[in-house]
Amino acid sequence: MSGIFVSFEGIDGAGKSTHIAGLATAFQAQGRVVTLTREPGGTPLAEQLRTLVLNDAMDAMTEALLVFAARRDHLVQVIRPALQRGEVVLCDRFTDATFAYQGGGRGFDWNLLSTLEQWVQGGETFLQPDLTIWFDLPPSVAAARLASARVPDKFEAQPLAFFEKVAAGYGRRFAADTSRFARVNADQTTGQVWLDVQSAVRLKGLLP
Repeated sequence: MSGIFVSFEGIDGAGKSTHIAGLATAFQAQGRVVTLTREPGGTPLAEQLRTLVLNDAMDAMTEALLVFAARRDHLVQVIRPALQRGEVVLCDRFTDATFAYQGGGRGFDWNLLSTLEQWVQGGETFLQPDLTIWFDLPPSVAAARLASARVPDKFEAQPLAFFEKVAAGYGRRFAADTSRFARVNADQTTGQVWLDVQSAVRLKGLLP
């Protein structure tokens, strides 16, 4: 039984986190062992770096380097071992988020991010998710949802223009690798979004 790697992407407020647990349950019902994780984070070290990235002021390069450092530890300690055991890894954000937030939102060099991606996710084999579910939501709708959310971190507190750049960053990643992505309209009822998520996973052949 081979491992399966699914990442969930979208701007803050897109509602992706709501559906990760549901998909985990669906895989478990098929007898699969599921590892639920997130980025930045997923290991003690990566969680410490997450706290710095989400709360401390720093330039775009520092953010990108810290995120990729956290990702490297996450891959070595959690993701690759779980996949080698044949588990299903469901990750709340992965490298596409770095391109969207640091590349799109912060305007950091896209080519340098690509180089870091190759370094960190390379090795004997270059690792990317088998499927990336992109919860595509207009930034104005996301902003309205976040207005009543918890105390925002430094990214959630950014103005609408920032999220428009982030959304464009996601669009650029999607256009470059449409075979890996499933684009889900997140501006629907929770029930309809969940149906679309299930459909995307089944179309990819990952869930009976």
